[in-house]
Amino acid sequence: MDKKKLVGRRLGELRKRRGLSQEELAEIADTSASYLSRMERGTENPTLDMLGKISDALGVEMWELFDYGHQTGAKEIKEAINRLVKDADEKDLRLAIKVFRSVIR
Repeated sequence: MDKKKLVGRRLGELRKRRGLSQEELAEIADTSASYLSRMERGTENPTLDMLGKISDALGVEMWELFDYGHQTGAKEIKEAINRLVKDADEKDLRLAIKVFRSVIR
C-alpha cells in the first residue's frame, strides 16, 4: 500500500482515538479540514512542519504517525518477516520460531 495512504489511515486512527472530528483537529493544528481530509485519504503530501503540528495537536510523538505496521496485508507482513530473518543467526532464528509457535497456537 502507498505510504501516504498508510500515514493517512494512521492519522485518522489517532484522531478518532482522541475523539476529535477532522474539523476539531484541523483547528487545533492550525490547518484546514479539507487539507486534513486529503491527508487522511492519502492524496496530500504533508510537510514535516505540518506533521509536527498534527502530532502536537494529537499529543503524540511524530514517529507514532508512521507506526502503521498493523495496517499492512499478509503479503507485506510476510515480506517484512523475510527481511528480518534473512540476516538472523541460528540462535535468533530458534528464538523467533518459539515465539511464532507460542503466538499461533
